[in-house]
Amino acid sequence: MPLSNNCKVLTAPEAIEILDITRARMSQLIKQGKITPVKKLDKVSLFLRADVEEKRKELEALREKYQPYNSANEDE
Repeated sequence: MPLSNNCKVLTAPEAIEILDITRARMSQLIKQGKITPVKKLDKVSLFLRADVEEKRKELEALREKYQPYNSANEDE
């Protein structure tokens, strides 16, 4: 299902897709308190799009810092 940019709430699979991480990494971020679901219903967790977008920017910055060779060597 394509993600709508005007949707303010995301499911865990949608958040995982935006963050470009695995389910295991998402679980780890939740346990560490680095991203928090706004609502948890049984097995469904919902996240605010704004929180997910903010975390995406943080993760991209960390990837750039700790894996600079991935983007730097592509042009060579």
